[in-house]
Amino acid sequence: MKHFLQLTDLSREEHEYLFARTRHIKQLFKNYVIHHPLQDRMLAMVFEKQSTRTRVSFEAGIHQLGGSSINLTRGDTQLGRGEPIEDVARVISRMVDLVMIRTYDQTIIERFAQFSRVPVINGLTNEYHPCQILADIYTWLEHRDTIQGRTVAWIGDANNMFYTWLQAARLFDFRLHLAAPGGYGPDPARIAAEEAAFLTTFEDPMEAARGADLVTTDVWTSMGFEAETDERKKDFADFQVDAEMMAQAHPEALFMHCLPAHRGEEVSHEVLEGPQSVVWDEAENRLHAQKALMEYLLLGRQNS
Repeated sequence: MKHFLQLTDLSREEHEYLFARTRHIKQLFKNYVIHHPLQDRMLAMVFEKQSTRTRVSFEAGIHQLGGSSINLTRGDTQLGRGEPIEDVARVISRMVDLVMIRTYDQTIIERFAQFSRVPVINGLTNEYHPCQILADIYTWLEHRDTIQGRTVAWIGDANNMFYTWLQAARLFDFRLHLAAPGGYGPDPARIAAEEAAFLTTFEDPMEAARGADLVTTDVWTSMGFEAETDERKKDFADFQVDAEMMAQAHPEALFMHCLPAHRGEEVSHEVLEGPQSVVWDEAENRLHAQKALMEYLLLGRQNS
């Protein structure tokens, strides 16, 4: 049994299988071909953080694979009354086939997985967002070619997306540039020496974007940090991805954003809606990449 709590829980070879499988499953979907390998399988979705793309993509995805889903929140389960996560895991995993959790601390999902009898998927934690990067890398492959040897520029703070991009850089052998305001950079204790070899940090976001093949960013204030919104707006004022910054990147560079986006803050309207932006494909590909992931975790490699 495998879990998907971090991008590195699967090998590069397994990810490459998932990318190929995502392409196949997406083609079936576009051609209105019924594909129900997970008929009568049940996905439990546990949400402690708000969600649009994660909920819709997983709920629609399991349905399109022939299964069903249950949506659970802290407020409507015994989690809200202090039931230990280990007990919840042992009970839920006896009743469903697969669990997706979107929560705060990575330790919560790790504790759940330790006591789960079924695969557990990280739908987002404060530390990592592997499903998003799975879809992002697939989107790159869909629009370009291999990401190996390319340069990805991350403009923003060292949040869960950044750390997952760093895992991806090591897995798929590309360079990651980071530009963050002072005080918002990465925690050295969280970066292994093998990962540091793929990372270059910049004080100037224009320099980070220079020559990049992919420029990507996220909101300036992640969930859980709302009290810092005003301060962050001041600190990140020079870190908006706009047309001038995209002009520093490779002429054929793509722009990505995990969404939701705040136009006029971390990205300009011109870039978000511009010809280099693939954010809507990126969002849609959450659906198809996660279908490939759920199929793989439950059934292993498929040939049809």
